[in-house]
Amino acid sequence: MTPDDMAALSLTLKLAGVTVLVLLAIGTPLAWWLSQTKSRMKTAIEAVVALPLVLPPTVLGFYLLLALGPHGMIGGLSRALGGNSLAFTFTGLVIGSAFYSLPFVVQPLQGAFEALGRRPLEVAATLGASPLNRFFTVVMPLARRGFLTAIVLGFAHTLGEFGVVLMLGGNIPGVTQVISIAIYDHVEMLQYDQAHLLSGLLLVLSFSILMTVYMLNRRFSVVHP
Repeated sequence: MTPDDMAALSLTLKLAGVTVLVLLAIGTPLAWWLSQTKSRMKTAIEAVVALPLVLPPTVLGFYLLLALGPHGMIGGLSRALGGNSLAFTFTGLVIGSAFYSLPFVVQPLQGAFEALGRRPLEVAATLGASPLNRFFTVVMPLARRGFLTAIVLGFAHTLGEFGVVLMLGGNIPGVTQVISIAIYDHVEMLQYDQAHLLSGLLLVLSFSILMTVYMLNRRFSVVHP
């Protein structure tokens, strides 16, 4: 592997890790609200969350590029506050990845929360537990399979991003070049050996991650049916 390939792999793993942390912070309260609310807006918000599943990545990346660029709403605000445009930066990649992988975190969490029912929370409430205490001591332990699935799917999905990160971050080695773009570069230059190596590595890594989550979910279901 070349130094640029190693940098791309390192950046990809870092991006996936940071994105999952951001999505857990955002997705957990959102998924909880969606699982509990009776608001008329629920269906519309669920559709917005699921939009990246059907929207072409380049379309999402294009609109994020406009928003995060120097003349965009978010990028312009960042510049007005003394910062830089967020396009073609690692921070911009994190924002784009969070949008792109949002349904892979929110939907498993929402399903896990809905499967709990109201009985455990009602019992905890009769024992004097506050809403926040009930969430951390009752909901999160019982929904751990949902959290595990959300973490793994969010991480694995971010590993293979291409369209969004290319539109939003370009192809800057060591800054925004992730492993999927490095593979594309090697194929474009007819460097198939390097492309095989990186593709095989990504394939093995993704397969190992999914095998791990299936094995852990099966173990949880046996221990706690």
